[in-house]
Amino acid sequence: MTTQTVATQSLDFLVRRDDFHTCKLAPALIEPQPDQVLLRIDKFALTSNNITYAAFGDAMSYWNFFPAPEGWGRIPVWGFADVLQSRHAAIKPGERFYGYFPMSNHVVLQPERPSDAGFIDGAPHRKPLHAVYNQYTRTTADPGYDAGREAEQMLLRPLFITSFLIDDFLADNDYFGARAVVFSSASSKTAYGTAFLLSLRKTVEIIGLTSPGNAAFTERLGCYSRVVAYDQAHALPTDLPVVYVDMAGSRDVRSAVHHHFRENLKYSCAVGGTHWNALDGGASDTGAKLPGPRPTLFFAPAQIKKRSVDRGAGGLQTRLAEAWRQFMVPVSDPARGWLRVIEDRGPTAVERVYREVLAGRAKPDEGHILSLL
Repeated sequence: MTTQTVATQSLDFLVRRDDFHTCKLAPALIEPQPDQVLLRIDKFALTSNNITYAAFGDAMSYWNFFPAPEGWGRIPVWGFADVLQSRHAAIKPGERFYGYFPMSNHVVLQPERPSDAGFIDGAPHRKPLHAVYNQYTRTTADPGYDAGREAEQMLLRPLFITSFLIDDFLADNDYFGARAVVFSSASSKTAYGTAFLLSLRKTVEIIGLTSPGNAAFTERLGCYSRVVAYDQAHALPTDLPVVYVDMAGSRDVRSAVHHHFRENLKYSCAVGGTHWNALDGGASDTGAKLPGPRPTLFFAPAQIKKRSVDRGAGGLQTRLAEAWRQFMVPVSDPARGWLRVIEDRGPTAVERVYREVLAGRAKPDEGHILSLL
């Protein structure tokens, strides 16, 4: 443990909470206090999932993880960081951790309940927030860690956990009596992960809605029974009982699905916001005037809590690890692999990629790994 520390000049990427197009880089002088650690954020993934964090920042408290000046926000990302300075007896400088970080090059955390596996950030402002986002895992203790696959872990594992839980939730509820599951933003990584797991069960038809430009890519994924462009959704049979898994968050697409299937829409599951600029404007817009069931927001930590009670934390983790191994087979297969990792560093690169992802210009077969160092 280091008892003598020095202040470190950090750099934070900030976005306006009321206008995601307005962003800036802000310097900050930080230093760990007793029982805290300073980590150097080596690299992180940036996907449409992070834009969803911003879109639901107020509703689901994502802005609260990493405080920012009034009116600004620090978008959370998943990545790897190394301990630069430690004032905590259980954490050593040089250790590498995987977890939830801000878009910054350094961060101060307050380890609590340290173990061989890692620690939980016990900072007072994070205690009311869900523990799943407060866990930091030692790479030396993570059975799923592969130093050569850090990019895939950052890009896919957080999303895959959500995919795993949606699949588990739907199966747990016997698909609400539906015979098919319809996804919006079917080319997104979270939709793909869920569709992959559903395809292993072979119990329901899996229909992907996507833009015409992403249709060919989505079909190549091989787990959708059929892929339909948004403007052709009206051609789907209306007598088919379906569950709608909404990854896009678009009010127009949601309305079209509800009006098309009407009473044959058995459940409407709101998950993401890849179409963040077409999200519902408030509670009055979330489905009160739509035919069929009212859209219900899927909150992954709630399903984690339920299954941890049902099966125990160990049982849940074992099932998740096995599902992850199955998922990585097609992802890692050179003949079938669809993910092209693009790495870049520096403030200019981070802002450029952020604007591409925000504008929806990022290609579905690309995964961006970034660093502000």
